[in-house]
Amino acid sequence: MKESFVIVSAVRTPIGRYGGSLRSLSSGHLASIAIEEAIKRAGLSPEQVDEAIMGEVRQTTESSNVARVAALRAGIPESSPAFTINRLCASGMQTVATAIQQIVFEQADIVVAGGTESMSRSPVYLRNSRFGGDKPILIDSNTEAGQQPQEIYG
Repeated sequence: MKESFVIVSAVRTPIGRYGGSLRSLSSGHLASIAIEEAIKRAGLSPEQVDEAIMGEVRQTTESSNVARVAALRAGIPESSPAFTINRLCASGMQTVATAIQQIVFEQADIVVAGGTESMSRSPVYLRNSRFGGDKPILIDSNTEAGQQPQEIYG
C-alpha cells in the first residue's frame, strides 16, 4: 500500500451562462478540454493515464459514461478504463476520493478525476407519457432538481 499521493494538476471546466455561449458543448466535450489541459500542465502524456473517473449530476443520454467520452476525446487510450460516478452534488469530490483509493491501494499510478456539467443541456422530459393514463407533464430537470426531497415525497 502506498503511503502518499500527489495531485499534480488542477483545471476546471469553463463557466458560462445558462443557454449562453457554451450551450452547444456537451459535458463530455467540456470535460475533455479540462482533462487535456490538466495532463499538459502536469507534463504527462495521455498514454500515461491509467484511469479516468468523472462525476456528473445531470447525466444525459448523449454520453451515458461521460468519463469514457471525455477521456477518449482527450487522447487517453482505449486501454485505460474510465467510469462515471453520480453522487449528485458530491460527484466530483467522490471521483477524487476514488482516485486516491486507486493510487493508495496500488490499482493505478496516474488517475484523472473530476466533475463536469452542462446545465444548458440537462434533459427536459415528458413525465406520464409512456403508457397513457395520467396527463403528461413537461419537466425541466434543472428546476426539479432544485426542489427539496420532502416537498416531492412528503
